[in-house]
Amino acid sequence: MRRSPYTPYGPYNQWTQFEDFPSFMENIVEVRQIDDSHVHWHAEIGGKHKEWDTEIVEQVPDQRIAWRTTAGPENHGIVSFEPVGGDRTRVSVDIEYQPETTMEKVGDMLGMVSSNVEEDLENFRDFLESRGHETGAWRGEIH
Repeated sequence: MRRSPYTPYGPYNQWTQFEDFPSFMENIVEVRQIDDSHVHWHAEIGGKHKEWDTEIVEQVPDQRIAWRTTAGPENHGIVSFEPVGGDRTRVSVDIEYQPETTMEKVGDMLGMVSSNVEEDLENFRDFLESRGHETGAWRGEIH
């Protein structure tokens, strides 16, 4: 799936602040940054709690962050950041995941996941615009 609203004010820097994700992602309950490349996620989706661990496998400032799961429901993806002029950046998210339950498979077929990702990106843009600046930044690289 791919969704790309525009966001100003340092979107890459803000995206590196994983523990702030519950502020703009509807189903995310908690995110814990374990170290520079490992993150623990807790979500509530359709009334069910899910937890998983991810490893950041590539991170290039102002360009991309790629991850894969190391434990829990399988998923991997990449977030890309593309300057589009002035203080605007296009943020694109590509996610691959395996629906586990029948309810998740039906939701996926109905486009609910794509819709949630689009809404989360719009909330991300609104979060940045309302603050006027990012809450922090990690400018390290992972290859």
